[in-house]
Amino acid sequence: MEELAMQFPEWTRVAEVELVYKTKVKPSERPKVNSSKDIYEVLRQTWDENKIEMVEEFKVIFLNRGNRVTGIYEASSGGITGTVADPRLILAAAIKSLSVSIILSHNHPSGNLKPSRADEELTQKIKVAAAYHDISVIDHIIITSEAYYSFADEGLL
Repeated sequence: MEELAMQFPEWTRVAEVELVYKTKVKPSERPKVNSSKDIYEVLRQTWDENKIEMVEEFKVIFLNRGNRVTGIYEASSGGITGTVADPRLILAAAIKSLSVSIILSHNHPSGNLKPSRADEELTQKIKVAAAYHDISVIDHIIITSEAYYSFADEGLL
């Protein structure tokens, strides 16, 4: 075993990291979002109807330069009253997908659309961190089964 270790320097015994982006959807076929209503429609089509009023989930929409949706990342799923979204994982996914901008989103199973202080702080934290990578956070949408709240529309971004 030691002979093998001596043949390969320590720096060669590390994990390989591979960046891959695969899609089967033509750019012209991807949904385009121009407003918070467009974003809400995309989210409602992709949100699991059986969970929207049961558990809080956090998702991120990735966009290209033309505001076309290149993907949706399910960042976290929690309990009835909250979920923990890790900004590092969100940014890693945004960078890997070559996103120019992102839209944060989560649901409130209670039906209350008012953002919590934690919602506002997380939004700002991700916005600042994303800016270091030239990625814009263009909105944070809170959704329920009946309506939505847009941070951008309300001047919170």
